[in-house]
Amino acid sequence: MSELKQKVDEAIGYIREHTALLPQIGIVLGTGLGELAKEIDAEAVLSYEDIPHFPVSTVEFHAGKLILGEISGRPVMAMQGRFHYYEGYSMQQITFPVRVMKCLGVETLMISNACGGMNPLFRKGDLMIIDDHINLLGNNPLIGMNDNEFGPRFPDMSEPYSRRLIHLAEEIALEEKIRVQKGVFVAVPGPNLETRAEYRFLRTIGADVVGMSTVPEVIVARHMDMEVFGVSVITDECFPDALQPADIDDIIRTANGAQPNLTLLMKRLIEKL
Repeated sequence: MSELKQKVDEAIGYIREHTALLPQIGIVLGTGLGELAKEIDAEAVLSYEDIPHFPVSTVEFHAGKLILGEISGRPVMAMQGRFHYYEGYSMQQITFPVRVMKCLGVETLMISNACGGMNPLFRKGDLMIIDDHINLLGNNPLIGMNDNEFGPRFPDMSEPYSRRLIHLAEEIALEEKIRVQKGVFVAVPGPNLETRAEYRFLRTIGADVVGMSTVPEVIVARHMDMEVFGVSVITDECFPDALQPADIDDIIRTANGAQPNLTLLMKRLIEKL
């Protein structure tokens, strides 16, 4: 047994002491996007700091809770808060909860984040369904010895985000009159925001939005053959020729303002799975 598998088993052992729920859907809720947790009929709420080998979120806007329960009768496992590379964690630590999710039975990962919008057609407060991503983190969670029990040495990434789930989400958005965009997410290390020249560069290479998370979790989810749906909340507009200083309070307000539409979209998608 690999060291990683042993750590996963120890985390699962602790979770199993608190619930026998077999989750089918995993949810990762990013900065200011924790309201979906209120829709969960919780069977167990666990602090990250109590779960063996789980990192502890150091970002003040992240609750740091693992919630197991049901949404619309579907068993789910939700992370209310995530981990970032800029916090000093390794890629393996950041993605550890995704490994735990899969080993508990999760087949579908739904992941959200707050991001900066670079596409001039996008506006602050929009939701963007992630169609593809670019990894500029300078690292990858699969570097190192591969455990074949988790997945192949060279996992395919031709469809990191499920076309089936994207299509379902677009149908739901149309039905519910939710304004959604679709595009490419680029992940950068952070924690500083980008310069005007960097925004121009990122836009030139094909990115529509930029953030500091999500990609490591998606890589590991696909390594373990999980179906993935990703959505970004555009919390600030990053147009180089009209760039304003970032206001973190305004970013959080924008994320909070987008929560009703994000929550409705995710809840309806869970119902359709």
